[in-house]
Amino acid sequence: MQTLRVRVEGMWCQGRHNLAVTLASIDGVSLPAWTPGAHIDVHLGNGMVRQYSLTGSARDAQHYMICVAKESASRGGSRFIHEKLRPGDELSISPPRNLFPLLETPKTILLAAGIGITPLYAMADQLRANGQPCELHYYVRERQDIAFAEALHQHNCTFWCSSEGYSPRQHSVESLMHPQPLARIYLCGPAGFMARMQEIALAYGWQPEQICSEAFAPVPSVATASGDNVFHVMLTSTGQRWPVPADSTIAQVLQAQGVAVPLSCEMGLCGACLTPVKQGEVDHRDTVQSEAEKCASQQMIALCCSRSHSPELVIDL
Repeated sequence: MQTLRVRVEGMWCQGRHNLAVTLASIDGVSLPAWTPGAHIDVHLGNGMVRQYSLTGSARDAQHYMICVAKESASRGGSRFIHEKLRPGDELSISPPRNLFPLLETPKTILLAAGIGITPLYAMADQLRANGQPCELHYYVRERQDIAFAEALHQHNCTFWCSSEGYSPRQHSVESLMHPQPLARIYLCGPAGFMARMQEIALAYGWQPEQICSEAFAPVPSVATASGDNVFHVMLTSTGQRWPVPADSTIAQVLQAQGVAVPLSCEMGLCGACLTPVKQGEVDHRDTVQSEAEKCASQQMIALCCSRSHSPELVIDL
């Protein structure tokens, strides 16, 4: 997988728990162009690879910016960035890829919570630069938690603080109560926040295809009474076939057999391992595909987390 070498050019706090990081190419050349909603894979210490949304202005060809929340339940990525990464350090990153694209519509409503502001800040910046109508709403626990406060004020962002009585569990923005046929809603933040905002929007008459979301954590799978079943995976290229035990992923089984699998997040968030399915009924457990994509006639499976409802799954590898 192609990687780029970059240098950490600057780091600064954004709110109480977030750290913004600017990256520049080592040789001074322009970095690959990106569009709002894009993310990069960042290769950290000890072999860790983590995905972070690009934020700020997509018009800056010399820098990328990410913003990372310090998570108490960190798997190592956020802790490494907050505690060990320093200006001047060099990193390998992937070129940007966008699974959460901003589409041109007459009206855009952006709803963020916590570190979910990162892709939506980039969207608001792009929409403002293009002179397109946009609302940006940002939910945080307290005002001290706001990231990019000064820049977001320039985008007419509305801040909602749980400590001031505006928890997303009880509060919704007025725009959600007035569906517009050609408008689009973008959600990013904790799973509970996005589920709640989507529930409100649908109740007021918005259509599912008008609501776009991006998760920063995998959605817990629903366990069956008997647990996960063993199934077989077959490759169309060779006809080879192997069992996938209940305690292993398809990706792990394939790698054990010497099959190259493009992996990144290994949680069904990034789409790196999405592979066409030729036969079988997929048990989708990723959060990167829409419900429409998961029900399409031609389906893709996330090899890192999804399984099979059928005894055999034939994939295009």
